[in-house]
Amino acid sequence: MTPRATSDDRREQVIAAAVKEFAASGYHAASTSAIAKRAGISQPYIYALFPNKRELFIATSRHVTDRIMRAFSEAARGEDGPEAKLKAMGQAYMELLENRDEILVQMQAHAAGADPDLRVPVREHFVGVIEHVRSLSGAAPERVLDFMAHGMLLNVAAALDLPASYYHAD
Repeated sequence: MTPRATSDDRREQVIAAAVKEFAASGYHAASTSAIAKRAGISQPYIYALFPNKRELFIATSRHVTDRIMRAFSEAARGEDGPEAKLKAMGQAYMELLENRDEILVQMQAHAAGADPDLRVPVREHFVGVIEHVRSLSGAAPERVLDFMAHGMLLNVAAALDLPASYYHAD
């Protein structure tokens, strides 16, 4: 007999489905019924896990942001000096770019920032990444902003599926 999934397991399953659906359709066009179908659960069960679509979107955005911050923390560990730490975090981000759905969720979250109900949490996620990079690296604020600007360029290149020459300045 297969053990029954916990609510935490189901939440993760729903968030994984939501990443795909929000990446493809954005916040406003995505439906909880499509997310439920992707997750293999009933739509009402989504509302047992998340109070509404907004909270599911915020949880999905947080999931992507947390993954970035974990990758940055792991990459910076053991590196010496701000530039070495930023370089290691940049290399880790290149690996994250391979998950196009998560990149598209970031882009969709930024676009959803036009919605006053989503602006504050999306802004908090974004600022959280900036502050995390600053804290981990010890780099000067302007250098952290350059790092983030480069990351945003990489997001656009990945979202548009541009050739590798747009990812590296050789």
